[in-house]
This record gives sequence, C-alpha cells and structure tokens, in this order.
Amino acid sequence: MINFNIAPFIGTELNYIKQAVDNKKICGDGEFTKRCDAWMEQRFGAKKILLTTSGSTALDMAALLCGLKPGDEVILPSFTFSSTANSFVLAGAKLVFVDIRPDTMNIDETKIEAAITDRTKVICAMHYAGVACEMDTIMDIARRHNLLVVEDAAQGVMSTYKGRALGTIGDIGCYSFHETKNYSMGEGGAIVLNREEDIEKAEILREKGTNRAKFFRGQVDKYTWVDFGDSFLPSELNAAYLWAQLEVADEINNDRLATWNAYYKAFAPLAAAGKIELPTIPDTCVHNAHMFYLKCKDLDERTRFIAHMRERGVACVFHYVPLHSAPAGKKFGRFAGEDRYTTSESDRLVRLPMYYHLTAEDRQTVIDAVLAFYA
Repeated sequence: MINFNIAPFIGTELNYIKQAVDNKKICGDGEFTKRCDAWMEQRFGAKKILLTTSGSTALDMAALLCGLKPGDEVILPSFTFSSTANSFVLAGAKLVFVDIRPDTMNIDETKIEAAITDRTKVICAMHYAGVACEMDTIMDIARRHNLLVVEDAAQGVMSTYKGRALGTIGDIGCYSFHETKNYSMGEGGAIVLNREEDIEKAEILREKGTNRAKFFRGQVDKYTWVDFGDSFLPSELNAAYLWAQLEVADEINNDRLATWNAYYKAFAPLAAAGKIELPTIPDTCVHNAHMFYLKCKDLDERTRFIAHMRERGVACVFHYVPLHSAPAGKKFGRFAGEDRYTTSESDRLVRLPMYYHLTAEDRQTVIDAVLAFYA
C-alpha cells in the first residue's frame, strides 16, 4: 500500500536529538529552539517567531493575544480543521462561518464584509493547501473596520503571497509542524508575531504567565508570575528534530513540488476533458506542494474513486467535514450568508499521496491508478 503520508525524515535528526541530550537542556528554549526561531525569522522576514507545542496551541495563543471577550465574533471559513475554531471558542468568542471560493477552497473574501457586525473583532484567514487567501482584500477590510487578522498558515510554511511569506501578512500568524506537514517535529507549531506590542505578551503567555524570557536575557534579576499564561513551549528534543529539516528546507520543498507538478501534468488531460477539476494557483501565490487534490463529479463518484484507489494499493482520503454542519459548529457558531460552495465542494475533493521522498515508481503507480479509474 502506498501511504497517503509519511512524516519527513532527513537522517540527522537523531544526531541533533543526542546533542540536545548531551547539552543537558531538553525542556525547551535551548540551542535548537533558538536556531529554529531565528531561521524562520530570517527566511520569512518576520518580526518575531516562537516555537509552540502545536499549531493548535499557536492558534490558542493568537486568539488570547487578540483580547477576545465573551460575545465577540470571529469570521472564519467553515472548510477548515477544528483547531481553527477551537482556539476562538477557548477565548470565548462566537464563530461566524462564511463560504469559500471553489477555485482555491479558501475563505471567499467577497463574503466577509457582509458578515461583519458590531461584535466582530477578528478575521481568521486559513490558507488551504499552502495556497494564500486574497490577503490584500482581507487586510483592507480589516483595517477599514478596525479588526485584527489571524493567519492560520498551518499548511503554508514556505508559501508566499505577492512575495511575502504566509503568516507574516496579518497581525498574527500560526504554523504547524505536525507529522502530516511539510516540515515536522512530531507535534509542534510556531506563532508569528507581526505587531511589536504582542511580543512580550506572547513570551509571558507561552511561559506560564512569567517573565522568564526577560530573566534569561538578563533584563530582570528574578522572574515571577506577571499575567495569565500556559505551557506552550515545546521540548528541545522536538526542536532538534525540526532543525534537521529546516537545514534542508529547499530540498524538501523542491522534492514535493516535483511530485505535485508530475501529478498536475499527468491529470491535465482529464481536467481538459471535464472529468475532474485540478487545484488552482493564483498568479499572486507561490505554493509549497502541501497537498495535491482533485475534485470528482460528486460524492458518489468520490466514494467509488477512493475504493478503486485502495484496490490498486493507493491510500487516498477526503478532507474536512464543514464545521458549520458539525455538532460543535452548531453549538458555537452560525453560518453567515449562503453555503453555495463549502459543502458541495468538500464533498467532491479527494487528496492523493504527497510526501517527501515519494519515489518515482510509487508516484507513477498513483498516476496509473487515477487514469485507470477515468479511462
């Protein structure tokens, strides 16, 4: 069976983990954590980036830094993972879901303004498949209505919008380094702080409400509990694992893009014949080959397609069940406007195997199985 995903592994991870152990510093914010933070800040042009225990906790921090109060509203797409919504629920906000664009599967920026009320405080832009939302429009709406923008760039590490790294465009950005992502530390993430006033607050929030970060920089003579916080700091062992991959980030990116481009080229004739739809990459975007999906005619065809692929030894999966139709979505939020595309497009979408070092032979097996289904 060709797996849908295999976590990236370079070969130097274990050496770096051993170094962390030998350094007698495994609890976090050691040498490898600092290397990862600094690499991302420099590569992505970010003001400040801090590793976290997961992409979910990066979003938790973002929601808390937005200063949300019970009754406040957050606008977000329904086609996203539960973590995107959970973080704002944790902060006490009401969720307001809006429809997606069928081309990119991202939030439809033209539907946001109609969903704004006097209780709206945040717009959350989730960059699906590492392809950017229409950020200029979203930022313009946010600034005109005095709203904050949180970028859920969990899938967008190494992707850009008009030359700017995803996560660095809004007020706060969030990355994920889960084992299903392009770069992994098992469980992990990072928060991207684009406002100067959030940096010290985030350090305190991440370190259990203490000013420990300032203490270790020698800015205070002792550290103490100064505000609400939690434990969002990952183990140094996880950071050591991630560092091995950031060192060869371009190699991983190019490897994945080679698979993505091979799929696209192979299936372009099917799309031209109207049998499937392929991903759309707007001219303003550079993507990271986080995933390759195609869209079947309908739910029934997708079900038969997945079964066919499994018979051929290929694991394929669909993706999110729209949050507004889930029990928790109904409990914590509402859908604003018409669900024209969210449900219908999610019913058609299926993802193909995509991971670092997917062999040319396995890639061809996937391609042949898809072509056989539509022959």
